[in-house]
Amino acid sequence: MTDSNMADAEDNVSIPGFSNLLQMDPLLKPYEKDFLRRSKQLQKQLQLFEEAEGGFDQFTQGYSHFGIQRQPDNSLIFKEWAPAAEALFLTGDFNGWNNFSHPFTKRDFGKWQLHLPPQEDNSPAVAHGSKLKVVVHTKEGERLYRISPWAKYVTQHEKSVIYDWVHWDPPQPYKHKHPRPKKPRSLRIYESHVGIASPEGKIASYSNFTANVLPRIKDLGYNCIQLMAIMEHAYYACFGYQVTSFFAASSRYGTPEELKELIDVAHSLGIVVLLDVVHSHACKNSEDGLNLFDGSDSCYFHAGTRGVNKLWDSRLFNYSSWEVLRFLLSNLRWWMDEYRFDGFRFDGVTSMLYHHHGIGIGFSGDYSEYFGLHVDEDSVLYLMLANHMLHSLNEDCITIAEDVSGMPALCRPLSEGGCGFDYRLAMAIPDKWIQIIKEYKDEDWNMGNIVHTLTNRRYGEKCIAYAESHDQALVGDKTLAFWLMDKEMYTNMSAFIPMTPVIDRGIQLHKMIRLITHGLGGEGYLNFIGNEFGHPEWLDFPRQGNNESYHYARRQFNLVDTDHLRYSQLYAFDRDMNRTEDKYGWLAAPPAFVSARHERDKVIVFERATTIFIFNFHPTSSYQDYRIAVEVPGKYGIKLDSDEVQYGGHGRLDHNTEFFTEPVPHDGRPHSTRVYLPCRTAIVLGKVDID
Repeated sequence: MTDSNMADAEDNVSIPGFSNLLQMDPLLKPYEKDFLRRSKQLQKQLQLFEEAEGGFDQFTQGYSHFGIQRQPDNSLIFKEWAPAAEALFLTGDFNGWNNFSHPFTKRDFGKWQLHLPPQEDNSPAVAHGSKLKVVVHTKEGERLYRISPWAKYVTQHEKSVIYDWVHWDPPQPYKHKHPRPKKPRSLRIYESHVGIASPEGKIASYSNFTANVLPRIKDLGYNCIQLMAIMEHAYYACFGYQVTSFFAASSRYGTPEELKELIDVAHSLGIVVLLDVVHSHACKNSEDGLNLFDGSDSCYFHAGTRGVNKLWDSRLFNYSSWEVLRFLLSNLRWWMDEYRFDGFRFDGVTSMLYHHHGIGIGFSGDYSEYFGLHVDEDSVLYLMLANHMLHSLNEDCITIAEDVSGMPALCRPLSEGGCGFDYRLAMAIPDKWIQIIKEYKDEDWNMGNIVHTLTNRRYGEKCIAYAESHDQALVGDKTLAFWLMDKEMYTNMSAFIPMTPVIDRGIQLHKMIRLITHGLGGEGYLNFIGNEFGHPEWLDFPRQGNNESYHYARRQFNLVDTDHLRYSQLYAFDRDMNRTEDKYGWLAAPPAFVSARHERDKVIVFERATTIFIFNFHPTSSYQDYRIAVEVPGKYGIKLDSDEVQYGGHGRLDHNTEFFTEPVPHDGRPHSTRVYLPCRTAIVLGKVDID
């Protein structure tokens, strides 16, 4: 295609669904040219892939061409991209760590290749489990020892700081037995970290998670797992967000085959699995990371200050680079194809979207903040390409954006000019709950402010709501339960003794906060491992500052397994909350209609799906015959009650009570009914079929 033909093709690009986007948000009309430019860039890039690489499908399988590739005759081909290197050599166990005996041959566009024939017995020259290094000679005369960016497995010796590249090609690779589950209509996510998923003071394993945690997740009613800290990271305490080897599953938990089994068993339970993927930045490590791979400060990253995130002290990818696009898109496909992940939670999307990376910026919601020169259009294009690829390869793929800015159309289809994500995280919600608990007395809680925070999201763009995630539990902060009950959790959680006022308040509010977030806050719900049962304290990984202690880097499932402790009551409520949602499907329903946000009474009432949610946050006042609005007339019954004794409540509601609507208009609805509302209680009412 000539340049003039390319230009004509660009001019002919349109956004078929843009009118639909404008119908939902007419205020985007002044930015139509921005959306059109992005769509043009997407089509242009896809066309370039077609012309130069034989198509997008071929381009995004870089893992089949780079790194180590065993051929049918057991010869090995090694391929790397190191544009600034003067020479490349391969060294390792296979050649007695000779730095010069196996040189790569330079190819076009900064690529290097080496062919190793099989040994005399026809086995590969590099055996499974043996160690390797790429030796990079720079133009300045330096000799650097590097791990291949495409390494599939890296390990750390006990006494070593640096990771070793280990060739992973097992004679009997794991074979998946179970099909992927279909995308859930209501997404209930269990955010997990494999290493802390045990009460023991050590790094837990993939196998432990498979055997001991998956059954809990299934019982709790979660249909999706979001796995953190899987991509290899040299520093355990970084929570997986300083990635060093992008194609390697972390070896500190076990082998790649054991991770594949974990995902396969999850699939057998009907649970989809998402990877917390970090493509917003990379660790600065050079000996066992991507940084300075070919001796230059660019290669995979922007050169100079543009290539550094000052807040995270990490490197920033150059999304305009052809080979960086190959690397990152192939990385997503590797995790989806090889390990059978069902989707991705993209970390640090705000940092990607803007040249300022969100540092020191308070987003007001003014649309000028989302368009203009401060937007990194290369990054926006990458995210559009990623969503195009993932949803083309797997229509049930789920993508979630961690974006605090509120970028319009981030979660709208590419056909409308959007970025193509399925969900964004509702990040303001957990911050609001922590603020309320820390700064306000119970009688001063503002019902309108709570409702506003839970419902303040872009229409037509789905959100994942959560009361707390891993962020809220990190050292320097603490879990919601610990904010509510603090040190009394050490001594007063036994069901054999009466609840103290602190424990009573904490248990009731813990349930109510989670239920109102679940019901009102989004189109999906997320819980961080262990917080469903009110995990105490906080998260802190072993480091010098805590004498390398694992005490706070574990999940104390023993607490919930001890029947006489009240943790099991919180667990039971969380389980039944999810099961009730599974029956009525409020997360998949349109946004709720909020009929009451009564400040004096501290009452919130809303309808969603076919259910009515009623919350009385008042610390002391209960209400007899409290009138609530109802849209659909009929007979209603109690479907979930936070005050049940089995949930640590006081059992003040009679579950045999039937609530009949009256044709009495109330709070904007044509019908209403009367209910008893105990203090600090949440109730979900559902229709009772009339024979």
